[in-house]
Amino acid sequence: MSSVINLGPISIHWYSIMILLAVLVAYTVISHEGKKWNIPKDFIVNLVILVLIFGVIGARLYYVAFHFEYYSQHPLEIIKIWEGGLAIHGGILAGLIVTFVYAWKYKVNILRLLDIMVLGLILAQAIGRWGNFFNGEAYGPATTLQTLESFHLPEFIINGMHINGTYYVPTFLMESIWCLIGFIVLLIIKSRKYNKIGQVTAFYLIWYGVGRLFIEILRTDSLMLMDFKVAQIVSVVMIVVGLIMFIKLSMGSKFDNLYNDVENGEDIVY
Repeated sequence: MSSVINLGPISIHWYSIMILLAVLVAYTVISHEGKKWNIPKDFIVNLVILVLIFGVIGARLYYVAFHFEYYSQHPLEIIKIWEGGLAIHGGILAGLIVTFVYAWKYKVNILRLLDIMVLGLILAQAIGRWGNFFNGEAYGPATTLQTLESFHLPEFIINGMHINGTYYVPTFLMESIWCLIGFIVLLIIKSRKYNKIGQVTAFYLIWYGVGRLFIEILRTDSLMLMDFKVAQIVSVVMIVVGLIMFIKLSMGSKFDNLYNDVENGEDIVY
């Protein structure tokens, strides 16, 4: 566990700092996009706080569920989220449920709200993966120093991938880069003239699903369901749902339900 500050019983870990940075960046992106549609600031703040709280709880419980044998014997360990053990799919599911309930309560367009949220989410994921790096987790199979050097990786990453005397493939970095590229692609899709409300969310599901599906092949610390990697199962579901959403939203007139149509901005005001 890599600490930034260690004052006896009080320690601040790099993992916590990266998660906090991811949250702040996500909020900034979401708030900026929300401002475009004149969404009240308190609406965004309240939603982000709720999604953060329940997202962390969901991510932790998801992880604990697949390590139930251990945590049933060490229940106090469940609260130690600063030591890692947050499953992003659990966080996404919990955040999705919260967003649906929030949209239902204030009678706003859920797809519009999700489009705004995933812009911050995917960038937060890119940053949050660096918390795994500092924790020495979410890596791939064993490799050699020469192989890592052949990819022209910064020395600090190579050194960080030297764990217990063995070098490992930095799958955390692959996912971080994939999510960063995805953020850029989502910005491009969002700006398209005929982009429909909900298609940004659909593409997020496809993009992250595809990336995680293949990156998970290399992961050595995957959550398992019998002989299957849970993340790959969820990724396939994300891809299928995303494709169905994208195709369904593309039907009908290309002038209907446009994301950037100012006349569709009133569906988010509460």
